[in-house]
Order: sequence, then C-alpha cells, then structure tokens
Amino acid sequence: MSTYKLTILALLAALAVGGRYIFQFIPNVQPVTAIIIICGIILGPTSALLLAILTTFLSNMLLGMGLWTLWQIVSWGIIGIMSGLLGKMLKRVPFLIIVLLAIFSGYFYGFIISLTTYQVTGKFWPYYIAGLPFDTSHAIGNAVFIVLLYPIISFLFTRYAYNRFDVKNTD
Repeated sequence: MSTYKLTILALLAALAVGGRYIFQFIPNVQPVTAIIIICGIILGPTSALLLAILTTFLSNMLLGMGLWTLWQIVSWGIIGIMSGLLGKMLKRVPFLIIVLLAIFSGYFYGFIISLTTYQVTGKFWPYYIAGLPFDTSHAIGNAVFIVLLYPIISFLFTRYAYNRFDVKNTD
C-alpha cells in the first residue's frame, strides 16, 4: 500500500470520525457507513476494511468504547468488503446500486449490532425489532450521505488519484 493511499485513508477516516462526532445528536445518522461504502467501491475491500477499523476505534475514543466496538468493526468491515468486491466486479457501479447498497447497509449494520445484546442477555429478537426505527433512520441517512458525498469524493479521486497514482482497486 502506497503512502499516497494511506494518506487518502487517513483523510477519509478523519472525515468519517468528524462526521460521526458532528451528527451524534441524531440517533443512527452519521456518514461513516457511506464513506466506507465509497472507499470500498473506489479503493477496494482491503482499504475499506482498514478504514472501518480506523474509524471505529478513533470515533469510539471520542464517543465511548464498549463491547459494541467489536461488533461495529465486524459490521462496518463486512460492509466495506462487500462494497469493495462490488467495485472490483463492476468497473462502473451504477449510482442506484450504490444507493440501494447504502440502504441495505443501514439494516445490516443494525442486525449485526443487535447481536451484541444477544451476546450479553441471550435475547435477540425483542432488541432487534425495537431497533428497527433506528435502523430505518440509519438507512435513510446512508442514502442521503451517499447522494451528497459520492459525487464529490469520486470526482476528487478521479481527478487526482486515477490520473496520477492509479490507486483504484489495487488491494
């Protein structure tokens, strides 16, 4: 992994951590999932997994660590790997597919995080069903952040990264 690619990951991690901190007052609405999806599609699955780990640890240093930290890494890591594999399979991923992946990821993240409660209490379904409104706000937030961030980040990567450094999917 090149120094330039590590720098891009550090900038994306800073954007994700800052966004998560800024939007902490709106339950389950933050740009982290969208940024991980964008990173996976453009930079590949390994970069997205690394971004998921960095973002989780750094943002949880500000917002609080707990048992859920491991499950956040697992869920965001799987989302990053899925989006990275999608980016590798399709050279040009249709924007609608990216938005649908973001919506699905909101519910998938909530499902994985609900496993935390099962690990502690042994009860999964009551917690998961009670969390569906939060998962819905996460899914809608992901779609909004994809619509806002994907065109900007993909333009910047196309302009600076592809032409000069060829960092697309080199994992």
